[in-house]
Amino acid sequence: MSDQRSHRPVERYWPYVEKPEEPTAEELAALDPDLHETLFGPRDLPFSITVSFPPFPGENYSRALDKAKASAEYREVGTGEHLRHRARFFSKDALALRDLFELVSPVPGTEILIDDRPIPYSRELWLPLLWFHLLD
Repeated sequence: MSDQRSHRPVERYWPYVEKPEEPTAEELAALDPDLHETLFGPRDLPFSITVSFPPFPGENYSRALDKAKASAEYREVGTGEHLRHRARFFSKDALALRDLFELVSPVPGTEILIDDRPIPYSRELWLPLLWFHLLD
């Protein structure tokens, strides 16, 4: 056998994928709001209402998806049967929020989040208060 090598071995061997030390934008967006505030301080976002809904059968699904994607911030969370669509609206977008809510309100599993948090009576109190904003 020859003592000459045909290639030079890598100086270090690490069988695992190297992850970046800084989180990506998607990872930061997926953080729980309380954890984000603890780690990075409070966000400088205006008051927001988020509509979170699962896929559902019917013609309203594609219309709801179009309206959700037109929101100030849209993301899909989960996969398969755990897929949820999240659309964030600010108070200036009250009309677009109402249009989406009218499509998804009868869907079981639809949630309304106030500043990314589930708040008691968000459907019964916060949304009607925002509808008053439309009267101007």
